Amino acid sequence: MHKENLSASEALEKLKAGNQRYLSATANPGDVSPKIRHKTCTEGQEPYAIVITCSDSRVIPESIFSAGIGELFVIRVAGNVMDKHQLGSVEYAADHLGCNLVVVLGHDNCGAVGAAISDKPGGYVKYITDEILKAIGEEKDPLKASCLNAQKAAQIIKESLDIKEGEGPTVCSAVYHIDSGEVEFLDK
Repeated sequence: MHKENLSASEALEKLKAGNQRYLSATANPGDVSPKIRHKTCTEGQEPYAIVITCSDSRVIPESIFSAGIGELFVIRVAGNVMDKHQLGSVEYAADHLGCNLVVVLGHDNCGAVGAAISDKPGGYVKYITDEILKAIGEEKDPLKASCLNAQKAAQIIKESLDIKEGEGPTVCSAVYHIDSGEVEFLDK
C-alpha cells in the first residue's frame, strides 16, 4: 500500500517550478545525497510524478525538473512510444506508488521523430518509427510532429488504462526544448 502522494495539480506545479530553477542552473539541485539514497533504500520510493520520455541523452528528467532521488518515476524509450511494457510501468507507479500525475515528455530535435518523417528505417527501429507515424500522420514539421507524438502517447495511456477525467492519475503531454531547457506543457 502506498502513502498519500501529491495531487496531480500539486505535482504539476512542482514540475513547473523545478523546470524554472533548471533554466538557470549549472548543476542539478535535487537531493542525491547519501542520506536520501539510504532513506529510499530502507523506506522505499515515493515519486510524485511519472515521466515517460525519450531515451535521448540530452533529455534528463531529473535535471529538467530539478528533482532528486526518489522524486520522479521515469520511463525512457526512444521516441517516447507506448507499448505494453511502458503501460505496465505507468500502471505500477500509479497503483502501487500513488503517483497522481503522468507526463509524456517529447522533445524537439528528436532523432526517432526525424527518422519517422524522413527515413524508412528497417530492423527493430521500424517498430518505433511505425508507432510515431501513427501519431503524426502526414506532419512534416519536426516540432509539431514531436508534440503530436507526445499527445498520442498520452491518449494511449488514458485509453489503455481506462483513465476517465477526474478519476485516476492526470495524464498530460509536454515538449522539452533542448536549446533553452524550457518545458512547454501542451494540455494545461
